[in-house]
Amino acid sequence: MATVEVLVATAEREVYRGEADFLAAPGAAGELGIMPKHTPLLSALAAGELRIHRGEEIDEVFISGGFIEVQPDMITVLADTAERASDVDEAAAIEAQRKAQEIVDTQQGDVDYARAASELSIATAKLAFMRKRKK
Repeated sequence: MATVEVLVATAEREVYRGEADFLAAPGAAGELGIMPKHTPLLSALAAGELRIHRGEEIDEVFISGGFIEVQPDMITVLADTAERASDVDEAAAIEAQRKAQEIVDTQQGDVDYARAASELSIATAKLAFMRKRKK
């Protein structure tokens, strides 16, 4: 079966590198499904889960947004932040969601509302990712 090279990285580090026969990504306009020899594509990504399939094995990576570049033999994900599923801390995600929700709810004049709303969206997506993995 044909495979494609996958690289998931942030500005600080490489999170994942390997071969895949399918990748599912949270595109800004909806989920993207990418197989080897896919037509070239550049897209913004939303907060959510990358699913990297290698036969029966699936690696999951949570990203908080970023960009994906697809070439026929290479998929590059440049994420704002990225964590392998095994590294996601649920307690920290719950606390981040609580703090962001508190800031959004109070809407004080000098608080950057858009940033707080973005952080709330990311924390909510991370918790949904964690809850899905527990099932």
